[in-house]
Amino acid sequence: MSSKATHPASGAQFSIESGDYRAVVASVGATLRSLTHAGRNLVVPFGADEVRPAYRGANLAPWPNRIAGGTYTFNDKEEQLPVNETGRMTALHGLVLWNSWEVREQTPSSVTLGAVVEPQAGYPHRLDIEAAFTLTADGLDWRISAVNTGTGPDTLPAPYGVAPHPYLVAGAGKVDAWTMELPAAQVLQVTPDRLLPTSCAAVVTHDGATFDFQRARTVGATEIDHAFTALSTAPGRDMVEVRLLAPEGTGVLMRWEPDGLPWVQIHTADRADAPELSRIGMAVEPMSCPPDAFNSGQDIVVLPLGGRHDARWSIAAL
Repeated sequence: MSSKATHPASGAQFSIESGDYRAVVASVGATLRSLTHAGRNLVVPFGADEVRPAYRGANLAPWPNRIAGGTYTFNDKEEQLPVNETGRMTALHGLVLWNSWEVREQTPSSVTLGAVVEPQAGYPHRLDIEAAFTLTADGLDWRISAVNTGTGPDTLPAPYGVAPHPYLVAGAGKVDAWTMELPAAQVLQVTPDRLLPTSCAAVVTHDGATFDFQRARTVGATEIDHAFTALSTAPGRDMVEVRLLAPEGTGVLMRWEPDGLPWVQIHTADRADAPELSRIGMAVEPMSCPPDAFNSGQDIVVLPLGGRHDARWSIAAL
């Protein structure tokens, strides 16, 4: 019997296309493995047989970001989640990162994958989650839905949060040379060692301070791994728009409705341990809630039995 692997490390591969857009979604984590426009990368890709690095293209549910110590209290019960970010002692980015999602629908320009979160220690709830990716002439439409399908003893309301984790690419080079426009008036202050919230501080409008990108400006050497809120929509639209532009004039846009996604995590992907991978993309993660929301309760979604939550964002070339 041959020992050659017949299944890539990132799972089954689903290629979709529309016009100049091409994307590949991998079944492990329902991950956006690549997205291109006219052959140009719009996200940092990775190989089909790679173990997904740095959460590239992942779906983060039933919580995004960090839970301090993996502990929280809900339904009058203290829960303990596995700590998977041991350096900071947090439970990071949810429970569906490494699930093998099943295909539920596919066309030449779209694919929908689904996964079930089974009741478990730290999260005694059953959720059915779907991630749908659709390419059009306008770019990628990416949606995630979750339904509390609990039965028997696990029928209590479930805490929930969601976000995507793409690393956007404006063009050649690293983020330092790119300009970013981020319409956020507040940034969450976090502890430097564990990146956990302390307070939300207003960014002084248009003063060019460290985290103020309300007017497009060059990222430079700024290191960002923070959650932003108080988001404003683009003129004449009901959508938040984050824009990245490279010096050569290429760029990428991510947009979403702020009502259900009032937060966005921005990360310059700094990697002191791997300089060749450092700052090669900008993580833009629209979030339904801030870091450690299972403890603070801020903007947490509570799904009753049968309750459903939908979230949507899009990525397009500029």
